[in-house]
Amino acid sequence: MPLGWFSPSDMGKTRFVILIGNAGPDMWRRFAREHQGRSMDDWTKASVDALAADLDAEAVYPFDVPHQPFLTWARKGGAGHVSPLGLNIHPTFGLWHAYRAALLFPVEFDFPRHAAGAHPCESCADKPCLRACPVSAFDGKSYDVDACGVHVNARPNDCMENGCLARRACPVGRSFIYVKPQIQFHMQAFAKARLT
Repeated sequence: MPLGWFSPSDMGKTRFVILIGNAGPDMWRRFAREHQGRSMDDWTKASVDALAADLDAEAVYPFDVPHQPFLTWARKGGAGHVSPLGLNIHPTFGLWHAYRAALLFPVEFDFPRHAAGAHPCESCADKPCLRACPVSAFDGKSYDVDACGVHVNARPNDCMENGCLARRACPVGRSFIYVKPQIQFHMQAFAKARLT
């Protein structure tokens, strides 16, 4: 789904960017039906490359090297705000969305400006996300990736089984929480990356 868009002033021949991503479990269900043994990155690339070809656009991905500034683009595209966890928080989807690709166009479109809306964390007095992590990996300013990785890899635990406790504590977008197999897929990928 398109999660945001903007007209850049500093991207060479690119005149319009549309961020493509997922919110909730719908993309996961499609991936589970169609992947045929491909990784999520490969499946995403095949799906979005076909769309880009149809639209005469260039597709770029968060897993491309050099890495593109997807979170900066998300803010420019009105697709959310920085949460206390450092993740992008969307006013509707909360923390349960992700950017999978961006379509870069050589022409500008006359789309209405996409607004991020009010920052949901500013009206959240309790900030349960900052208290939920069993290893205090989040302090509202930084994320201790190493402490998180050690915890997730140490033994079977709730984070590995049901997803990040801090992320699950956020009250925004609860109807978009990923399904359990999707959560476990991403947690296993995180755990494996922390071991390499």
